Amino acid sequence: MRALVVGAGIVGLTTARMLARRGYSVTVVEAHEGPGMETSYANAGQRSYGHVSPWAAPDLIGVGLKGLVRRQGPLKMHMPPAPRTISFLFQTLRYAWESGRYDASNRAMLQLGQVSRNAFHAIDEELPEGFDGHHEGLLEISRDPVEYAGLQTKARALAEQSIEHEWLDADSVHRQEPALAATGHLQPSLLINGDGTGDSRRLSQLLMMQCREAGVRFFFGTSVTQWEHNGDALEGAHVSDGNRSWLEAADATVVCAGCASRELVRPLGLKLPVYPVKGYSLTAPLDNPDKAPRSTVVDLDNKVAITRLGDRMRITGFAELAGFNRRIPESRLQVLQEAINERFPGAADFNHAEPWTGFRPMLPDGPPALGAGPLQNLWLNTGHGTFGWTLSAGSAELLGMMMHSEPTPIDVSAFDPCRFGGSRR
Repeated sequence: MRALVVGAGIVGLTTARMLARRGYSVTVVEAHEGPGMETSYANAGQRSYGHVSPWAAPDLIGVGLKGLVRRQGPLKMHMPPAPRTISFLFQTLRYAWESGRYDASNRAMLQLGQVSRNAFHAIDEELPEGFDGHHEGLLEISRDPVEYAGLQTKARALAEQSIEHEWLDADSVHRQEPALAATGHLQPSLLINGDGTGDSRRLSQLLMMQCREAGVRFFFGTSVTQWEHNGDALEGAHVSDGNRSWLEAADATVVCAGCASRELVRPLGLKLPVYPVKGYSLTAPLDNPDKAPRSTVVDLDNKVAITRLGDRMRITGFAELAGFNRRIPESRLQVLQEAINERFPGAADFNHAEPWTGFRPMLPDGPPALGAGPLQNLWLNTGHGTFGWTLSAGSAELLGMMMHSEPTPIDVSAFDPCRFGGSRR
């Protein structure tokens, strides 16, 4: 059996690994010149299985409007917004206001997160060194009573899924994160005990080497230019590296191409409204490890995530709707630096940090597109939004079960790739 995987980010690589272990002869094509070069390159670094939640939240308008007018606000938008941005926002609002939709999506994503947690533990045992992977918990902190109320709602959802968590008072917060600076009275903080960290780009490189040892072929700088299908089944793809083109035939094709997935599947009759939600990060070497976090701290006041990655620190923030604009405004970096100086001053030299921006492949309701497409042997594993790193290992495992008609440990209906349009044949 031959399989073609389109995309070599962390989702594509965990998928290729799964397929190789199931006996497929696997080919991976990737438009970039190496693995993990797009969304996987410098994301938040947190494997936040209990922190996942849908993009289409009921309070989206309130949070969004504040974000647009506040310098530190998490949501930003290029003005005037493009038609595609407006369409995406209206779709998001429709799902956010649909009765019961958020709770169902939230439950499905939390369940997928736990599948991914188990799958990642297996990967960590195989590859214990080299990508700064640990599971020492994720701490959410705030001084704001409104944010605390939101954490209480989140804790109830965690309890419903039997996901380990606990409330920490000020002394317990200090034991969990001794270097966290005291900047006013904190509300009770939420610790999600089983969550972890890790560098997704470094793991992408390790998985590529592991896959190559298993016989997986990789073609970088290579794009799908046209699909070959007979109406009911996908037979392969015409691909090109710029110098030569060929037909890559496959018994199964899996699209894991992040933000590029939208245009890739459009000719196959599948509507997949992926939008590139832009995020920013700064990564810096540690100056003083004793002043750095142990794991991940989500600062709800400053709307940032701060993660320890071995001898480095990374801070990430913002959800910007600006299309594929890669510009990095200095004002965004200043907000990130101010947040890190408030919470972990003196830990790292963020004046000489590596800035980065990337695009999270977001679907308007929140859950990824995971499962069968409109053609018999077309499969999707894409659209994970801000949680591709977190959900990648579990998504690959579930996809393998679906491809072989095996029972899945969770209900996968929320991830149906055809839910936006495109009937199966």
